[in-house]
Amino acid sequence: MHNPSAKLLIIDDDEVVRASLAAYLEDSGFSVRQASNGLQGLQDFERERPDVVICDLRMPQVDGLELIRRISELEAETPVIVVSGAGVMSDAVEALRLGAADYLIKPLEDLAVLEHSVRRALDRAALRLENRRYREKLETANRELQASLHLLQEDQNAGRQVQMNMLPVTPWEVDGLKFAHQIIPSLYLSGDFVDYFRVDERRVAFYLADVSGHGASSAFVTVLLKFMTTRLLYESRRNGTLPEFKPSEVLGHINRGLINCKLGKHVTMLGGVIDEDSGKLTYSIGGHLPLPVMFSEGKASYLPGKGLPVGLFEEASYDDQVIDLPSSFSLTLLSDGILDLLPGDTLKEKEAALPDMVCAAGGSLDGLRKVFGLASLGEMPDDIALLVLSRNVA
Repeated sequence: MHNPSAKLLIIDDDEVVRASLAAYLEDSGFSVRQASNGLQGLQDFERERPDVVICDLRMPQVDGLELIRRISELEAETPVIVVSGAGVMSDAVEALRLGAADYLIKPLEDLAVLEHSVRRALDRAALRLENRRYREKLETANRELQASLHLLQEDQNAGRQVQMNMLPVTPWEVDGLKFAHQIIPSLYLSGDFVDYFRVDERRVAFYLADVSGHGASSAFVTVLLKFMTTRLLYESRRNGTLPEFKPSEVLGHINRGLINCKLGKHVTMLGGVIDEDSGKLTYSIGGHLPLPVMFSEGKASYLPGKGLPVGLFEEASYDDQVIDLPSSFSLTLLSDGILDLLPGDTLKEKEAALPDMVCAAGGSLDGLRKVFGLASLGEMPDDIALLVLSRNVA
């Protein structure tokens, strides 16, 4: 993690010790500057801003403890390693209390101990810097989230605008794959949400979520879903775990996040990742009905899958299903609000009718609008979300 060519500053009034330490560390690949007393060391520090300072405690003009204090005031993140022949416990305790990264006692029989201390200090400094930057990004994201939540509370109209702005562009096309969606809220704000985005140059991800209940409280959870998926994608890229960006793990991450938030809300959702190189779709189901409907060569059928709702059970786990995508297809994802528009008296009858209606719609969002009569809907008891992704479908 550390920079192999990091800049070091050695401050010691013993020229022989200082030169031997510098020679060894330079041979190890570091860039080393030397100062013969604390005052000169402070001047060099302000001018050069080294990555690590190595200093003695007993020095004229400015001693090591005062040096640590001043360096901490100038640049608190810079590690200071004390190499002293004093061997007084109180000095060691005070140096560490003031923020010294390590305390080594002269004479150093093996200079590899010093090199190890330097590398460990660099690693810790780099980790602190990375964590601080990551924390700043999260704090920025949290501020944006809080601003969004404030808008929802202040004004339903502003809240709806925020929610609509979070939705992806529709229609959207990427390398022959077409995505289109529509959300029809039963109230002014919707508890249904869809999203699709590029994971990397070869993969595209998507999901449809249906938050329990509806209105402002459920709409809030859609904001949280967007935040959690965006943060997970960022963390996966930062940690180098992007090749394992599996739908089942995303659902598991959201499940833990919702439970930890203790909002009293859960979500049914399904999500997938399309690998454009292999032509495979990997998807996972989180307690969602109806199941996705695949339309190809004039026929429509449900994709298999099952799983527990998201955000309800701590022990919930999710499975990935993998299928080969046809060269020409459309995949329809719907929230359960659509069941109110399907013919039949029982859930079984309604589910049996849905693939035929997708066939009648030709597997397109415009066709579904006509088949379901979405343009002439009155007041609905539940939100309705539709997401259609397709390839080579007229």
